Amino acid sequence: MTEPFRVGLLGHGTVGSAFAALLSERSQAIATATSRRPEVSGVLTRSKGDFAEILSGADAVVELIGGIEPAREYAVRTLEAGKALVTANKQLLSQHGDELLAAARASGAQLRYEAAVAGVVPVVRVMRESFAGAHIEKVHGIVNGTTNYILTEMARTGATYEDALGHAQQLGYAEADPTEDVNGKDAAAKMAILARLAFHASVGLVDVPFEGIEAITPDDIDYAKEFGLVLKLLGVAERLDGGVTVRVFPCFIYGGHPLASVVGPFNAVTLESPAITEVTLSGPGAGGPQTASAVLGDVVSVMSSQGMDLDPIEELRFIPGDEVESAFYLHLEVADQPGVLAQIARVLGDNQVSVKSVVQKGMGDNARLVMVVHPVAEGRFNAAVREISKLALMRSAPRSIRVIEEEFTS
Repeated sequence: MTEPFRVGLLGHGTVGSAFAALLSERSQAIATATSRRPEVSGVLTRSKGDFAEILSGADAVVELIGGIEPAREYAVRTLEAGKALVTANKQLLSQHGDELLAAARASGAQLRYEAAVAGVVPVVRVMRESFAGAHIEKVHGIVNGTTNYILTEMARTGATYEDALGHAQQLGYAEADPTEDVNGKDAAAKMAILARLAFHASVGLVDVPFEGIEAITPDDIDYAKEFGLVLKLLGVAERLDGGVTVRVFPCFIYGGHPLASVVGPFNAVTLESPAITEVTLSGPGAGGPQTASAVLGDVVSVMSSQGMDLDPIEELRFIPGDEVESAFYLHLEVADQPGVLAQIARVLGDNQVSVKSVVQKGMGDNARLVMVVHPVAEGRFNAAVREISKLALMRSAPRSIRVIEEEFTS
């Protein structure tokens, strides 16, 4: 008889039920590979189950409750008991990662969380195991499938943000309350997790400023096409000048960038390191079966290993956003009169902002200047935009979106 590997399951919603079904379906194949047969030994829901009993009867605990409490309490108690914990809870990890890692270190328990980031894309495992010896300089990617679907639809059909969001909700790609997806908070939590892995630093959600896509217009997407640009909501974690910057924001990328072709609800993450140059991992984003598959992969990893090295924590400086350089797309609605471009050029020049390309559209009060500027410290660019917004020739507030110039075409 194959020895059982007992799994305590916390939560039996969409992901929890999909995980239980998948574990049952794949148990024989896993037993053949590991010589142990996984089985659900207990289930905790709001209406049934006792956590203490489930913990005492489990070899590992899978946390799929979501939220912070009581998930945090159960996770800490699991790790303190020396039992492996598998979780898909990005908010828990991004807000209480230090506490969970400390508990895991103290007891020697395994902590696995592949399913917390990018669905079935195995970026956590690749960073933690395959690239453990690589000095990762930058991690950036599309880590929220809801926003990627919305932006893809806006570009494909010319739909407004509101219409594209409604379609995403109809298809199940967006929640009834999509706030944390569209405002960037969901992506920020995932980037905190990836930055911790990449830089071996204590990075929490509080350290990740984020912006969403609610203000994006079809005009921005259309005009940017003339510059060969595609709009994405990106998470970026990067080493700069002895420090790190971790942020989430909508930005344009050129067609040669590996993330430019990632469309619909798909996720993708690009890793950059001197040792590996650039590697991009992509696949379906979150969903019941996809997340369940990633969770089961973590359970099999726990079954197959005696332990794992947990992340050392380095002290790194977080670089203020105003000091980070970026190129920008700038959209200006102006009066069509002599000297307009000269006035704007003067303000940009005074702030050491250099224009890469410019397109003029329309006439009269509907005239528009759309331009892309070369990389510049964001503080300088923002100061220039504030000055431009005060000019009498402006017909509405300027709109700006970051531009990433990397293309990896060679």
